[in-house]
Amino acid sequence: MHIHDAEACVRLVPIFQNLNQAAITAVAGLVHERHVHAGDTLFLAGTDADALYIVAHGQVKVTQDTVSGREQMLRLLQAGDFDGEAVLFTQTEHNNNAVALTDSQVCTISRGDFQKLLHATPELALNVLNALGQRVVALENQATAASTASVAERLANYLLETSAAMGNAKFDLPLRKKDLALYLGTSPETISRRLTTFADEA
Repeated sequence: MHIHDAEACVRLVPIFQNLNQAAITAVAGLVHERHVHAGDTLFLAGTDADALYIVAHGQVKVTQDTVSGREQMLRLLQAGDFDGEAVLFTQTEHNNNAVALTDSQVCTISRGDFQKLLHATPELALNVLNALGQRVVALENQATAASTASVAERLANYLLETSAAMGNAKFDLPLRKKDLALYLGTSPETISRRLTTFADEA
């Protein structure tokens, strides 16, 4: 991976923003790039978690298996989103599954490499703490929005985010309607009706 591409990937992530160029270059030197196809698995629950995952391009779903064996989608990772920040600080296992919904470019940074850099770059350590705090606030806001926004608003936001991730205004839904309905807190029938309404209004 060219250093320019690695730096571009690093700059997508909030925990690396506001670093000086020297620190950005240092983090970029830790990056490993992966190209994955739609349907490819990035990681599975129960496997060793030893890297931060950064979505440079594309869309990845993070899911959890319920007690009844059903798949529950927890969140969507779009360009600039990241997963696995906790593993940068402690040895653990993945609690969730991650599968690419579209062809995607993913950057990874291993825990061991990152911890060495944290010791050498206190500024980076402060950025990580600030970013994690912002992530908590964002998740709280997301939960509030999910409980107050209408289904049409939530679906419209999802379509806009997916369009941006795929770089095209016209696309096939990367999620099955039942998964999308579960993610948005509604029924597949409601999703179908809303999509029809959007199409009629276009």
